[in-house]
Amino acid sequence: MILEKYFYNQLENQTLKSLLQRPKIDFGSIFETVQPIIDQVENDGDQALIALTQKFDGVQLSNVTINPSTVSVELDDAIKTAIDTAFDNIYRFHKAQQPADLEVETMPGVKCSRTSRAIQRVGLYVPGGTAILPSSAMMLSIPAMIAGCEQVVLATPPKKDGTVAPEIIYIAQKAKVNTILLAGGAQAVAAMALGTETVPKVDKILGPGNQYVTAAKMLLQNSEAQISIDMPAGPSEVLVIADEEANPEFVAADLLSQAEHGKDSQVVLVATTSFNIDGLEQALAEQLEALPRRDIAALALKNSYTVVVEDLIQAFDFSNEYAPEHLIVNVANPDNYRERIINAGSVFLGNLTPESVGDYASGTNHTLPTYGYARMYSGVNLASYQKSITMQSLTEEGLKNIGPSVEKLAELEELQAHKNAVTLRLKAIKS
Repeated sequence: MILEKYFYNQLENQTLKSLLQRPKIDFGSIFETVQPIIDQVENDGDQALIALTQKFDGVQLSNVTINPSTVSVELDDAIKTAIDTAFDNIYRFHKAQQPADLEVETMPGVKCSRTSRAIQRVGLYVPGGTAILPSSAMMLSIPAMIAGCEQVVLATPPKKDGTVAPEIIYIAQKAKVNTILLAGGAQAVAAMALGTETVPKVDKILGPGNQYVTAAKMLLQNSEAQISIDMPAGPSEVLVIADEEANPEFVAADLLSQAEHGKDSQVVLVATTSFNIDGLEQALAEQLEALPRRDIAALALKNSYTVVVEDLIQAFDFSNEYAPEHLIVNVANPDNYRERIINAGSVFLGNLTPESVGDYASGTNHTLPTYGYARMYSGVNLASYQKSITMQSLTEEGLKNIGPSVEKLAELEELQAHKNAVTLRLKAIKS
């Protein structure tokens, strides 16, 4: 048996609690490793980035940043078409999220409004290392362009020759990215948060990364750098709900598509008693053996398990407690269960909707809350690059209507200057 099996009706509270937990990350020791890197970047700027990139990546940089608009790139036609298709879909979905301005007259003569403004300076972290991730570059840069962010810095680890993959540069050009930072890890996050000689300081940092990147984002958010971040994030994860209608080969492929991300990824199957578990186990074994990253996927499967439920009500109860990054609803008539989904980063409905389409090209964003944070965080979206500003305006009638209430409340709170600001105006109107 590849996935350890549990029966929902037989779970004791302590066992259920342990299943809902993710593989533990020792942030205490990681913070101790990351803080000196942040300090080095703060003190030495570009020279720290050069030294740390040499140390961690074995790459000698001559320039820390490049302007993508000045670089000429050539791409294979098939790759370019794939990127363009994904780019257009992501653009279309995020463009539709543009909020309308709101104006409400809360009482006669009192108008309140809300409008959105772009966060002026954002930093985008695109992981690299073992593989280039053009999908992450699109997911992060396209909504920044739509929002109208004035300064966009995209950080990504350089290749061994000190360059950036042409696919990343092509996307940066399409999305009007101002600066590409040739660095990864905690040092890249620190450079964007603090600024260096050539790296512009940003106000918010978005994007996935390993535990060191996440730790750097968390530390810098609570520092004098005065930045915000999109969300805390952990290893990738998927939960699949399957019934008798689910194809075991499809389910196996979906589980493995997350398991191959990393050894600390977690995949969970929640299956009804009518699902073909034996068929799944066979498909998992066969597909796993054929994967180039099978050793990584096999390690991830050790963190993973199956929960057998009596019905789909139990399945969604467990899923909402787990709050998965990705939720695949591979059951008959999946649309019937939309209202039961409370906690999930992104949802994939039906037998023909693999999680991979959301990772790359359907249009939704794949930068999502993990580690159970889907209980209170949304995935990256257009609003992640915006802030709301409220406004209000009063006429004479409005001040007369609302003034006495404000005076009384200010008096109650013993804030005399607050009361005076209203009282003086009301007297001026009367005179």
